[in-house]
Amino acid sequence: MMSRYAALSRDELATLVPELLLIGQLIDRSGMAWCISSFGREEMLQIAIEEWAASSPLYTKRMQKALKYEGVDVVTIFKGLQLDIGAPPQFMDFRYVVHDRWHGEFYLDHCGALMDVEPMGEDYVKGMCHDIEDPTFDATALATNRKTQVRPIHRPPRASADQHPHCRWTVIIDESYPEVDFIPAMDIVGASHAYHTELDPIDPNDEGNADYSGPLLSDVDFGAFSHSALVRIADEVCLQMHLLVLSFSLAVRARTKDDPALERSIRTKQLIGIAGVAAERIHKALKLPGGVKGALRVLELHPLLNPAAYVYADVDPDFIHVRRSPAFEDGSWISLVSPVADLPLQAIVAAVDPHLRAEVSGTESDWTVRVIETDTAAKELSEVEVTKFSGGASWVFEERKSLPLTVV
Repeated sequence: MMSRYAALSRDELATLVPELLLIGQLIDRSGMAWCISSFGREEMLQIAIEEWAASSPLYTKRMQKALKYEGVDVVTIFKGLQLDIGAPPQFMDFRYVVHDRWHGEFYLDHCGALMDVEPMGEDYVKGMCHDIEDPTFDATALATNRKTQVRPIHRPPRASADQHPHCRWTVIIDESYPEVDFIPAMDIVGASHAYHTELDPIDPNDEGNADYSGPLLSDVDFGAFSHSALVRIADEVCLQMHLLVLSFSLAVRARTKDDPALERSIRTKQLIGIAGVAAERIHKALKLPGGVKGALRVLELHPLLNPAAYVYADVDPDFIHVRRSPAFEDGSWISLVSPVADLPLQAIVAAVDPHLRAEVSGTESDWTVRVIETDTAAKELSEVEVTKFSGGASWVFEERKSLPLTVV
């Protein structure tokens, strides 16, 4: 099935991919607020740990395979982080040092996630930089080498607001280390259609880089990849989001066993928040037109409906028709949207222009969305406002030189 991103130019794709990585990171800004209000801060931390740990090793493996940089060393781990929604470029400004194949360091020159939680107080900072990071960095290693240890040299809380870098870690692979524990929930997420979705292979003859098998770069130059590689990367990043969401759903379900309505409510609020912020960023980054046409184009490119091999939708100039698909069977985002649950779609079209409305008709798993213009501007949905609390919502990417990192 042809990717919906294939119609974009190579330049547009090079702009879109970092946007998608950042959108993936912001899913948590959208979801965790509702977990705190339902279960409290401690449980929210546990949900975050379970969510990332059960999904990141799976999607990291997929990206390694797609871009031909599978390996067992520190460089493989670092390349994986550069293409991970958990570490979007610049917003989470990872800098890497490679001592040799088995020893390295990374530090964060800027940590957008820290900037988001610092105003909330030291408990939240410790929760993120200690409680969540330790087990999830271990999980990151699961995709590459289970004899890896990622350990802090220093990390927040910061002594002062101008302390840089924000944190620094060593990454050491040593045969004498005990293996990182397997995460049972990975089996459940790994059995999903999302994990097994087959995407079009990258055309090795397309102009530009077809893979990331060369040296580790200080900053990935997305513009150096071929059109074919960028289409594949964009689709893979959307699958990262779906795998994260399936993992999040498992963690939430474990805490709402007797209350499926609460589970659905939390998951839907998460989707509404990220749907609006993602739509606004995609619309702006690609300089898409306004009005009905622009809103339909944003919908077509939105992670909610991508990749095309996972979420089935027929795109017409005047409407989009969504059909039952593997994403629906998985209970991913699309299963939360229907003619009677249209707020995620309203958030997307209102991000293009608050005067636009989505009109949805059909059944729970087979529906059509049209966009109409109205005279009244919709008020921004509270779920979108909550997600915009993150500095990532208004983040601006800068041009960077892409330098190969050599062994120190």
